[in-house]
Amino acid sequence: MQNIKQISALETFLVRHPVLRADKSTDNCHFDGDNLETTIHFGLLDQNNLIGVISLFEAKNNLFTAEKQFQIRGMAVLKEYQKKGFGEKLIRNSEKHCSDQNVNLIWLNARKEAIHFYEKMGYQVKGLPFEINGVGEHVIMFKTMNSE
Repeated sequence: MQNIKQISALETFLVRHPVLRADKSTDNCHFDGDNLETTIHFGLLDQNNLIGVISLFEAKNNLFTAEKQFQIRGMAVLKEYQKKGFGEKLIRNSEKHCSDQNVNLIWLNARKEAIHFYEKMGYQVKGLPFEINGVGEHVIMFKTMNSE
């Protein structure tokens, strides 16, 4: 049985590292803002094993006019659990949290291989692809939560 609970920034490294930063040290798993009071981290557990993580940062992107924005960062599911709907559970849980906080818009930097995943969940691409040094090509994606 799976459940989602709030976890610490440090706990996210257990999934961020093997999925997003396997070729780097665990120091590269820390994101600026991880420990801010406004940042929240969720973990998806299966039989008490952490198999997926997602982090929500209160962060304004000037490409959007929405007043209250959150950014999804560090969304990852362990390889052996991918393509089973667990990533979608993490996104839906995060959207509910944002809705409860009256967030107007969620945005993220999506890796090019994840664009289709986010599009299926109602996210749209904004702008042109760009490179994140040492990580790869990304695009900005967004979803309006409430009226903007």
